[in-house]
Amino acid sequence: MSDEKNVQSHPINYGQIVALRGLRLPAITLKGLQTAGIYSQPAVSIEHQHLASRYVLRGVESGGAVADLGAYCGFVDEDGQPMSWLQRVDSIAVNGVHGVVISAGFVRLQTLRVQRTYDLLITRHSLANTEDGKRSRLESSILFYGRRGTLEMDLASKDAQFRGTVSPVFYSRSGEPTSLPSQFQDAVVRITAAASCVGCRHCHLLQPGTVVSGSAVPDVGEVSP
Repeated sequence: MSDEKNVQSHPINYGQIVALRGLRLPAITLKGLQTAGIYSQPAVSIEHQHLASRYVLRGVESGGAVADLGAYCGFVDEDGQPMSWLQRVDSIAVNGVHGVVISAGFVRLQTLRVQRTYDLLITRHSLANTEDGKRSRLESSILFYGRRGTLEMDLASKDAQFRGTVSPVFYSRSGEPTSLPSQFQDAVVRITAAASCVGCRHCHLLQPGTVVSGSAVPDVGEVSP
């Protein structure tokens, strides 16, 4: 179920669009990702669980990299801790969908890498009940938005051994370093690695959940690491 109807009936500003839909990339960047075969899907949707009679949020961990370009989207809980995937997605193609997460709320991390320059967006998403008893409303807010951050290392090649230990530095327009929310520091390190994972076939943020009869079953109320 999409949130497009709500967006159309309640005009929103640019910041709200970014919080809801993710990084706004220029056409040349989108074409570059398409040409490189990198598929990163930042969309968050509201879905209805008929058996449980409740609404939940659905996100897709996806992305990967080639040598000079990378894009990735993943999810953690509101404290920055890893979440369990509902299902892992295996595919013949690389740099695509890796896993699906279902929860009542989560934090989305999205990054774009062009060589050694990074954009990073961290947004919180949750469900708010409506007064008229209709379907829940998606609430989205920006926790961090860094543009043109720098990491002077080639994590996709000669500095690959440092993946999972470093992250970009972001600056304000006046040249001052901007601080990441401390609880998301580990997640940022992991998504930085993901944006340099050439030919990616696995999740970097989502983790296996409790297995029951061969299926991963996360608790959508309190998602465990």
